[in-house]
Amino acid sequence: MPPVHHEVPAELEGHALDGVVRALFNLTWGKARKSVEGGKITLDGALVTDGLRRVRRGSVVAFDEAARRPRTTDLPGDAIVYVDAHVVVVEKPAGISTVPYDDSETGTLDERVRAYLSRTSQRPGRPNLGVVHRIDKETSGLVVFTRTWLAKESLTAQFRAHTVHRRYDALVQGRASSKTVVSHILQDRGDGLRGSAERQRGRARATGGQRSVTHVEVLRHLADATWVSCRLETGRTHQIRVHLSEDGHPLVGERVYIRGYTGPQVPGARLMLHAAELGFEHPKTAEPCLFKSTPPADFVETVARLEPPAEPRRAAGPRARFEE
Repeated sequence: MPPVHHEVPAELEGHALDGVVRALFNLTWGKARKSVEGGKITLDGALVTDGLRRVRRGSVVAFDEAARRPRTTDLPGDAIVYVDAHVVVVEKPAGISTVPYDDSETGTLDERVRAYLSRTSQRPGRPNLGVVHRIDKETSGLVVFTRTWLAKESLTAQFRAHTVHRRYDALVQGRASSKTVVSHILQDRGDGLRGSAERQRGRARATGGQRSVTHVEVLRHLADATWVSCRLETGRTHQIRVHLSEDGHPLVGERVYIRGYTGPQVPGARLMLHAAELGFEHPKTAEPCLFKSTPPADFVETVARLEPPAEPRRAAGPRARFEE
């Protein structure tokens, strides 16, 4: 079957590609996203696998059901923040999964890091790479992988003990305030999504909720949004997203934990969440390691759009750095 082409109408200008594909080809959200990620969509003749890319009016979107995504193993030039014999710290771009969710997914961060190590390492054979944590596909920022069993055991223990320092920059809807959010997060709050037991009409801690703590600090109030810093005391799946949404201020770009929010919505092409700081004890030397990263261009541009001419909060310099 030949590819099907559609021109982007005026009402879809500025929308994310996966949403445009959904509307133009009458697909479900899941099918639209998989089609983009699977290499079945071209935009003005060029293959685009980033479903978050904004689309202009008049652009031509083509859907080829038979197409397959080429294998991608490249990383941006500045993505490797730190590497030694035991750990590698990487700045993950938004739109790339940390690890594959099924056997068909390629181009994930761990695959790209392995390819980088294969090209640069003096060790023969396939590089050993251990996964000790992950961040959401739409989230950008710092991720650490391990290279030895010693390092994996050490970092795994540190994450379990909640001694790893993790701080995120986030843009949220509305006028948020600084606070510490404490709850017990359930894997299923009753509708298939994660949520706090305290919000479920008296459902007890015995239902399986895990104690979750997020420290939220306001950095800047914007037009209909707030730039906040979120420090994780615990690190449950979707913890920041759940806590911010339940506090009445879902992330800009949030599509899942948005139910019940009725305030003005600032549009976002992706989740405006960036893993800005990552600190841990080095598994070999026991020395404290702290890595910092400034938000990427799309985050800063969103801030500028809401409060022009906004300046990045930190001094100009490398996107990410290591501090001893």
